[in-house]
Amino acid sequence: MTIHVSNMKELNKALQPVLKGMVGEMADRVEQTLNHFLQEYYNSYDPVYYRRSYDFLHSAIKTEPKVVGNKVVASVYIDTDSMNNYYDATGEQVARWANEGTHSGTIQGNNTPHVWDDTMDETVNNGELLKLAVDYLKSKGISVRM
Repeated sequence: MTIHVSNMKELNKALQPVLKGMVGEMADRVEQTLNHFLQEYYNSYDPVYYRRSYDFLHSAIKTEPKVVGNKVVASVYIDTDSMNNYYDATGEQVARWANEGTHSGTIQGNNTPHVWDDTMDETVNNGELLKLAVDYLKSKGISVRM
């Protein structure tokens, strides 16, 4: 399909659906990877002294892509506010410990991941999101070279 544009406003309008789709797929990939590492974090340690609430396991949040100014954005994050029933720790502290590869700040699990850093390594830092974006744009007929 050919789209004719005569100014930047029309070009922006024509590209927005494509960019929203691309950003949505990228956010989906980050969320999937984050959920993988959250599960690995849970698998790395079997607590003896407490019963798990699983709040942290289910804390990954992904927002839908939206236009903000001249950009399309989506967010993937750990909702630390939803983790309010930990004894002597905030949700933010639990997330920080998980990114340090510990449980409760001191207990090393078996192959405990660094939840957020490992997610970034497996999506952004290794170029996977860039490849995903390029492939998405190509699938929509937009010529892109890396």
